[in-house]
Amino acid sequence: MTTINYERLQGKLNILADAAKYDVSCSSSGSTRKNQGGALGHGEKSGICHSYTEDGRCVSLLKILLTNHCIYDCAYCTSRKSNDTPRAAFSVEEVVELTMQFYRRNYIEGLFLSSGIFKNGDYTMERLVEVAKILRTRERFNGYIHLKTIPGASKELLIEAGLYADRLSANIEIPTKSGLALLAPEKSHEQLKMPMQTVSEQIITFRDSQKTHKKAPKFTPAGQTSQMIVGASNETDLQVIQLSSHFYKEYALKRVYYSGYVPMLSDSRLPAIGTPVPMVRENRLYQADWLMRFYGFDANEIVEPESPFLDLDCDPKLAWAIRHREHFPVNIQTAPYAMIVRIPGIGTKTAKKMIKARKFHNLTLEHLKKMGAAVNRAKYFMAMTGKNEHLAHLTRDNFRQYVLAQTQTKFKDQRDGQLALF
Repeated sequence: MTTINYERLQGKLNILADAAKYDVSCSSSGSTRKNQGGALGHGEKSGICHSYTEDGRCVSLLKILLTNHCIYDCAYCTSRKSNDTPRAAFSVEEVVELTMQFYRRNYIEGLFLSSGIFKNGDYTMERLVEVAKILRTRERFNGYIHLKTIPGASKELLIEAGLYADRLSANIEIPTKSGLALLAPEKSHEQLKMPMQTVSEQIITFRDSQKTHKKAPKFTPAGQTSQMIVGASNETDLQVIQLSSHFYKEYALKRVYYSGYVPMLSDSRLPAIGTPVPMVRENRLYQADWLMRFYGFDANEIVEPESPFLDLDCDPKLAWAIRHREHFPVNIQTAPYAMIVRIPGIGTKTAKKMIKARKFHNLTLEHLKKMGAAVNRAKYFMAMTGKNEHLAHLTRDNFRQYVLAQTQTKFKDQRDGQLALF
């Protein structure tokens, strides 16, 4: 085994952990990998311990790049070849050693490994796969492993990666083809989608084989994810969520992550340094994504072509309800589940509780509060019995202003009340 120089390794870790912080598609749940035969660690179900930064990013994994050397010159990337930045590269054995040492000390519960592209896609992907292979076979590590697929890597390497990794991810990077052509002319959406397509096909193939062969190997059991950089080009929110919807339907992705671009590089093609994308825009995209995945909303419902950006003043579900008052108020005693979950302030769990509870008695606001509903929002869009017409005289704009004013006032009163307790 190669001798490790730990002082030199620490210097590499400082550079390559910092370079990896911009990749947010590192969720660590969904795996079914169990500990067997005295191996080290396990990634069963949601067995990864999470800790989060203030803006919600997961930091529970050893999250590093294999190298920040790169043959590409993408305008938005700090690892682009023309950027004057310290460079470093781990060897395969160094990544293995770091992972095992960090895990034994209970610093981490798994590994998220990405990389800049050096030489070519296959050369880079081969080393990522080798790390996972050694961890699984030689070190008998059964903890969580998430690998980034490399554009241009062969199908054979992607299949091998899926046999060792719990999750794979293929970042689309820039949401629009025109934006990618401007900021990363050496890449294309077709090239970036190829690993996604391969992984999607193999997940189905291996899943089918498991139906007939109980001992058939599992292929990336936690599925695959992707990430988009938002705000580096002139894409609209509608274009972003339409692309996400396409990925969910065509490639069965587990998650799409959204990263608001933070301008740090001087380039005329990019937003000016010091003008980051508002965090609220990134948050609204995640809320819209949630509506598509769990609430039955279509991308074109959430954002209309006539106004292709999300409302930054209220969440997408509330904004949709305000725009479509013809569907409200909803009679919660008789309405189907699909309509109840569209009431602002009522989530999927609460809606299911309501469906069960109303079989035995008429629901009241107190009932809904106990079930977890945000009644301060929901009450404007539902009727306990029959129709609720007391706000029918308001126009759409006036209704929006009224609802936002009332809900924000209610939130402020609650917050001030909580502060008064201390």
